[in-house]
Amino acid sequence: MFAQPVLTAACLLVGCHQSPPSVNTAPLPIAADAVAETLLVDIRSRDSTIRVDARYATSNNFTGKPLPGYQAPRALLRREAAVALARVQTRLRSRGLGLLVYDGYRPVRASLAMVDWAKRTGREDLLTQGYIARRSRHNLGLAVDLTLVELGTAIELDMGTPFDTFAQAAHTANAEGRVRENRQILVRAMKAEGFSNYDQEWWHFSYPVEGALPFDKVIR
Repeated sequence: MFAQPVLTAACLLVGCHQSPPSVNTAPLPIAADAVAETLLVDIRSRDSTIRVDARYATSNNFTGKPLPGYQAPRALLRREAAVALARVQTRLRSRGLGLLVYDGYRPVRASLAMVDWAKRTGREDLLTQGYIARRSRHNLGLAVDLTLVELGTAIELDMGTPFDTFAQAAHTANAEGRVRENRQILVRAMKAEGFSNYDQEWWHFSYPVEGALPFDKVIR
């Protein structure tokens, strides 16, 4: 249903999960697939105990269908971020916990499809409120959506809301009791290895790399 965009240096880069203090629509180049091949790695190649539930490669996501650019249930990141994520997994292991990743690198065409979905379904409020943004660090391979699980059982810890809940209840600080504690365990572990949390989404974290460019390489 989604038309594949023509991707050029003048392409409007869009995506999900980016704080919107101001909307920057200046064109950016998109790195060639050959560059993506040298920079993106499968996160499980750095630690095979990290679990993956690649929601956007399935219909189990807010659009109700797989997004373009996801042809395999894999999670990729820039190498620097993947190595840091493996360190987070090691840090959590001593507590009997581990990571379950919902999304990492996101092709530009998938972000375009998210924005198209918001417009077609009358949910443009999600664009203005910052839940679906016009640029995303996911496109750079420098953002990851994840949660905590028990290592032995793979049971997800209670985070208060499901992944991709577009409501204030999903804001990281909007929690009490055990839910607040679980969110803080995740935030502290990620922060210790260089990641920062987006405060409107308890599951969303980004990793700093200067001069990164977006990719549109299909995940296979």
